Amino acid sequence: QAQLVESGGGLVQAGGSLRLSCTASGLTFGGRAMGWFRQAPGKEREFVAAISGTGGRTVYADSVKGRFTISRDNAKNTVYLQMNSLKPEDTAVYYCAAKNLAYGTDGTSNLHEYVAWGQGTQVTVSS
Repeated sequence: QAQLVESGGGLVQAGGSLRLSCTASGLTFGGRAMGWFRQAPGKEREFVAAISGTGGRTVYADSVKGRFTISRDNAKNTVYLQMNSLKPEDTAVYYCAAKNLAYGTDGTSNLHEYVAWGQGTQVTVSS
């Protein structure tokens, strides 16, 4: 059974940094695209970043481009999200997700193409 476990969330002041990690088990990790999404209270879940199965291609939401970096270590079955210059509007629960291999190996912003989700980790940015 696929399991994704996120860690690294917390409370940080505006302008600060956090690094989220997501470790996968029970699924083929290498070669599978991975994504990060977030959901703020009262809002729909939104795309943040995604990375291809090999790590060679990444895609970001416009709102985080230049501030966030997604990366992966296939030897550790782990995907990371480095978040710099954090803003109060980045406050949300952050989820990692594993893409369905049937949709290819590139990262995508379409959450319906992801087949497994973590439980989420809270990120709170104070002003």
